[in-house]
Amino acid sequence: MRAESKPSAAVGASSLYRRVVLKITGECFVTPARLSYVVREIAAAAATGCELAIVVGGGNIIRGRSARLVDRISADQAGMVATVVNGIILERALNRQLPAHHFSALEVAGIVPLFAATRVIERLSRQHVVVLSGGTGNPLFSTDTAAALRACQLEAQAVLKGTKVKGVFSADPLKDRRARFLPRLTYQAALRRRLGIMDATAFSLCAENRIPIIVFDFFQPGNLAGLIQGERIGSMIC
Repeated sequence: MRAESKPSAAVGASSLYRRVVLKITGECFVTPARLSYVVREIAAAAATGCELAIVVGGGNIIRGRSARLVDRISADQAGMVATVVNGIILERALNRQLPAHHFSALEVAGIVPLFAATRVIERLSRQHVVVLSGGTGNPLFSTDTAAALRACQLEAQAVLKGTKVKGVFSADPLKDRRARFLPRLTYQAALRRRLGIMDATAFSLCAENRIPIIVFDFFQPGNLAGLIQGERIGSMIC
């Protein structure tokens, strides 16, 4: 499995992974205090030597699938723009502590350059954090699918999905006290059990390209850096 491959010489001594794609939700942007926390966690993870690309969600502004006032296509387009807004904010906040660059699937002339895998890889190779917004650039696809797609394009070793629970459970742990924590499962099992971790398209992309998905509690301090350093945190789908 790719996640267990021996790190290259370019990787920091404390990093298990050479390059990962981190997916974070719009909840990371709801308050200044929450954003400050996110920046600290990302800076600590980057200090391990792992190359870090971050796909941002936009649910704090609008969720395409839950919008009711407009059609699905228009709602998804608004959602993609929302992720660009969050991407701009995160890039500016990160740049106070470390080099960060923002690329979007939606070009915003003079503000955000258009995503190109070669340009992003070049930044990552210089140990710069990269923020990715705009989803896939197309409606009807989630930001989870965008994270899986970017992981394939950037040859990442894992997709890290930051949530507000410990990892994957047999049911929603916030609603069902009997829900069991599942530390490890296959792509097929996750799909078959309809656990709602990611959509089928995201799972398919990761499965076909043998990219592990690790679901973990991003809001537990130290989890992101610890996971990258090889600690058993969250649930692995592989």
